[in-house]
Amino acid sequence: MQIMRLSDEQAFDMFKDARWPSGVACPCCGGVDQYWLKNRSMWRCKHKECGKQFSVTSGTIFHSAKMPLRVYLGAIALYSNCAKGMSALQMSRDLDVQYKTAFVLCHKLRESLVDVHTEKLTGTVEIDGAYVNKHVRPKNIRAERIDRRLAKNQNPKKRAIIVIRQRSVSGKGADKTRVFLTKTESQNSTLKLALNNIDTSATIHADEHHAYDILHSALPMQRVIHAQHYRGPQGQCTNQAESFFSRFRRMQNGQNHKFDNNYVDRYANEAAYREDTRRLSNGAIFNDILGRCVEHLPSRDFCGYWQGNHRTGEALVA
Repeated sequence: MQIMRLSDEQAFDMFKDARWPSGVACPCCGGVDQYWLKNRSMWRCKHKECGKQFSVTSGTIFHSAKMPLRVYLGAIALYSNCAKGMSALQMSRDLDVQYKTAFVLCHKLRESLVDVHTEKLTGTVEIDGAYVNKHVRPKNIRAERIDRRLAKNQNPKKRAIIVIRQRSVSGKGADKTRVFLTKTESQNSTLKLALNNIDTSATIHADEHHAYDILHSALPMQRVIHAQHYRGPQGQCTNQAESFFSRFRRMQNGQNHKFDNNYVDRYANEAAYREDTRRLSNGAIFNDILGRCVEHLPSRDFCGYWQGNHRTGEALVA
């Protein structure tokens, strides 16, 4: 309600301060000299080789914004308050906008949460996997039912989400989460992901799944056998990875219901972000997402989505 009570000028100033805390700068050339076009609510760069016009949303995830800025701020506020994600249908009802508008807006917010990781995880790191889109509906007549355990009878859209979580040094949960989309939870995929994301000095905790047997030859390993216990005698467990999957399943079953394979990695990354920021205040999460939105370049997947601009393939890592 604090956001929706803002005037147009106050919403504009909030966007401007979040994007340019040190002063307005041209998104094309970086020049700080410009003049204000009052009739268009835009600036024009004074640099002779540039001279381009730009608004407060130019070059951001909200590029070519057509709605009032207060609506975008309200969407970020609603998105920040949800612990298990928000469906596009609920967003459209709360903001009183069309479903198509809310659908693209939610996906743009998810895209802004994607980070490019360069450093490797250290300390105690947990790794685990879970499958999505695997359900095969059984036939009505018992005699016509197939054995759904066989690979040939499984859903071809079945995919695996591999999560890697670094435990917090304070001992309270985990503070860094990375998720990856693969076709199967296999040894090749887990080895590739572990070597690319986990430091050789870290200790990996994994369950008894055969996909993690190969990691013993590359990294220090501790295994927990879930058939015997959830936490081993030396403290080995995958409880933080299971905590992530618990939130991810609540997001899937309770909010969005359906994840398309082309964008399931974005949903998983959203769950990872919510896990890592679960102890922050709503205001801190709002400011963080707003900062990400104004720093993120225009979306390549959702600019012109309803005109046919769709992601052409899945974001498979292995």
